[in-house]
Amino acid sequence: MSVKKIYLIRHGQTDFNVRGIVQGSGVDSSLNEAGHRQAARFFAAYRHVPFDKVYTSLLQRTHQSVRGFLELGLPHEQHAGLNEISWGTREGMRITPEEDEEYHTVLQDWRAGRTTARLQGGESPEEVAARQRPVIELLTSRTEEETVLVCMHGRAMRVLLCQLLGYPLSQMDSFEHHNLCLYQLDYTGSLFTVRSFLDVRHLQEMV
Repeated sequence: MSVKKIYLIRHGQTDFNVRGIVQGSGVDSSLNEAGHRQAARFFAAYRHVPFDKVYTSLLQRTHQSVRGFLELGLPHEQHAGLNEISWGTREGMRITPEEDEEYHTVLQDWRAGRTTARLQGGESPEEVAARQRPVIELLTSRTEEETVLVCMHGRAMRVLLCQLLGYPLSQMDSFEHHNLCLYQLDYTGSLFTVRSFLDVRHLQEMV
């Protein structure tokens, strides 16, 4: 089998990101002006890549982040399995250590390996991992798609990278992310390897 190339990106910036408000899967926010610039810069840097398909979550911030590629007419699939984790009752709220002890307690639980923990009404990392697995099976089984672009969300991306690379979910915070960051992975048919980790060179002119 030839090596499959996966370009994995997080969506561009939203006003909720700037304000520190939790979005999750229940807040379908749009990119802000900076987010659209990030998307345009990523497109300019990678439009030459011969993507066979674009995969996104169901949320519009991922669609907007890859709009340039979709306007080229590339095939596109959206999957709920790529949606952000649900933060339950905390979605749409600004979270700080002073304002929400429960939120930070759950994050500490995850780091300690208690990855079935969840916020009220939300999802656990184990549940996110379970809904991602059918999408992983699609990606790995479609050998005719040699190069794909996947756009998703920060916490869900961390869960996905743990699954692809064989890390326990308790280690997901090892995979840092920024808006419109890129991870490049190769898949040989049995093993994923990282070719590029947290690449933001395409955004440098914005800094």
